[in-house]
Amino acid sequence: MHTKHLCRILALAALALLAGCVSSDSAPQENTKYTVENTDRFELINDGPPIYVSCTGLQEHVLGDGRLEVVANIRNRENRVLHVEVSCVFRDAQGFLTGDETAFQPVQLAPNATEVLNFRSTNALAKKYTIRLREAKPVLR
Repeated sequence: MHTKHLCRILALAALALLAGCVSSDSAPQENTKYTVENTDRFELINDGPPIYVSCTGLQEHVLGDGRLEVVANIRNRENRVLHVEVSCVFRDAQGFLTGDETAFQPVQLAPNATEVLNFRSTNALAKKYTIRLREAKPVLR
């Protein structure tokens, strides 16, 4: 009778151990401590199904001629290749548009990869900015 209890306890322990090993097919979770996806400096523009892209870092500095340079780390949080377009809109110190905005540039994001993008303002009025990202439209042939 003692062996039956021991077998049951071992079986339950094995089930509990296996239950903790269940894996998920979802993308790795984003650590929100270092993400800026919920700020006014990163804007996801998407009119189709949701895509999971985040901006995991922004660096900015003023060049010698007073222009603003921005470096953005854009991360694909999906397990598939994403084709996106990214641009930067520069603003003055009060947040008003300066008329300085980069054209959307195409970027191919590998699954769960991060790409580093550089943007430079064309004038010294830029003090603030917004990085805009949208999914690229398929080319019809």
